Amino acid sequence: MELASFPWLTTAILLPIAAGLLIPLIPDPGNGKVVRWYALGITFVTFLITVAAYLNGYDPEVAGLQLYQRVNWLPDLGLGWSVGADGLSMPLILLTSFITTLAVLAAWPVTMKPRLFYFLLLAMDGGQIAVFAVQDMLLFFLAWELELLPVYLLLAIWGGKKRQYAATKFILYTAGSSLFILLVALAMAFAGGGTPSFEYSELAAKHLGTGFQLLCYGGLLIAFGVKLPIVPLHTWLPDAHGEATAPVHMLLAGILLKMGGYALFRFNASMFPEAHGQFAPLLVVLGVVNIIYAALTSFAQRNLKRKIAYSSISHMGFVLIGLGSFSDLGTSGAMLQMISHGLIGASLFFLVGATYDRTHTLQLDEMGGVGQKMRKMFALWTICSLASLALPGMSGFVSELMVFTGFVTSEAYSLSFRIVMAVLAAVGVILTPIYLLSMLREIFFGKENAELVAHSNLVDAEPREIYIISCLLVPIIGIGLYPRLVTDTYRASIEALVAKDTAALKLATAPPLPLRGILPPAFTMAPALG
Repeated sequence: MELASFPWLTTAILLPIAAGLLIPLIPDPGNGKVVRWYALGITFVTFLITVAAYLNGYDPEVAGLQLYQRVNWLPDLGLGWSVGADGLSMPLILLTSFITTLAVLAAWPVTMKPRLFYFLLLAMDGGQIAVFAVQDMLLFFLAWELELLPVYLLLAIWGGKKRQYAATKFILYTAGSSLFILLVALAMAFAGGGTPSFEYSELAAKHLGTGFQLLCYGGLLIAFGVKLPIVPLHTWLPDAHGEATAPVHMLLAGILLKMGGYALFRFNASMFPEAHGQFAPLLVVLGVVNIIYAALTSFAQRNLKRKIAYSSISHMGFVLIGLGSFSDLGTSGAMLQMISHGLIGASLFFLVGATYDRTHTLQLDEMGGVGQKMRKMFALWTICSLASLALPGMSGFVSELMVFTGFVTSEAYSLSFRIVMAVLAAVGVILTPIYLLSMLREIFFGKENAELVAHSNLVDAEPREIYIISCLLVPIIGIGLYPRLVTDTYRASIEALVAKDTAALKLATAPPLPLRGILPPAFTMAPALG
């Protein structure tokens, strides 16, 4: 079999799930030392498989679907196993397998029910890759749901004091909102009569009326807005992060939020171009609200996990602005922001977990004066915080600059709308370094907590922890210095998507529906593209 025709994506999805089911058969003395090496080996092999898929079957210059494989399951109902990758999904598949491997390594201290814990991590690995790889909307829904149960159990069993509340809130928000995905999938599959099909390509080829598109777009915006998350659908995330362990933090911030952003690219912007033209101004406004509201809320938080969680929500606002920009640069920046935030968010939340293991507190008021005993940890915190506040030379700076420049130079909006949104978004950019640097000062060089310093196990960063952060910093700095390492992998797909949406926008005659009668005429689409 030629390498290009090997079922790379199917193997990457099924291997970790099947390997997880074999965990009960692995001899282990009960402390998880054997199981954790097994899980690390499986996730690393899965990562190598995704890399091999990229190197042997993926061409970045092609905008269409690649690595495609379909097996009919129930053809009368239009059901089948269909996987593939393009520029919208391939970078996120690589990100998923990479972050999951590091999350397993971060879970090294876990000793309670290790078999179940590592099984859930392996199940999430396969399920999350499936979300980005499947090319069938019903399969997408099933993969989306497959990820919910592992996260719920990881929160409910290994979480903090309020773990049951956080886990229940997570499942109610995400499972409830995902019903919209199923309803839209069924509506699109049966629209127009004939044999139903859930294949992405066939759904996108259907000529759907504007009203139907608007209904589907709105329903999916709610479903994916919960996962992104979009304010005010975000309240589950700070609670989940507040109770999660370090590896679960890494998966939540590094991968789960990207599922919402990817789905907005894949379905809302790609399948409903006419509706996207109507909703795009609202996406921009919601993105600005995300940036400002979450930044202000993060500024006020005294709990370390919740502070980083709201910072994460703020940074995801740039994805919404870029997606609604109707420019190649802005949309490419939104894609890069998802990848960048996945790396930076995973690094920060891993450090949060490592710091909590030493101080046994998350309250900034109870920390302070630990910088002299944990100098390496302070250095790691500083570098990752500088990446999060978009220091030049880091990936966050490039992605946010691309979004800002792409939106401000977009001809799809009036000048006044672009100026107002850019100025408001800049407020969040200014707040980010303030709350992150003040956080560092309070943790490491604030008023010394004598009891904490005297009685806590304030050992400095261990080699395993330094290795995990180093693995994350290499792509963060690499992308910051040479963004084309990543942007070239999806440039062709982004250009095709923007061209499709812009063509639909040029044919639109009505003002944007969500803002009609709410904002003054200066805030609607510029007539130049009409």
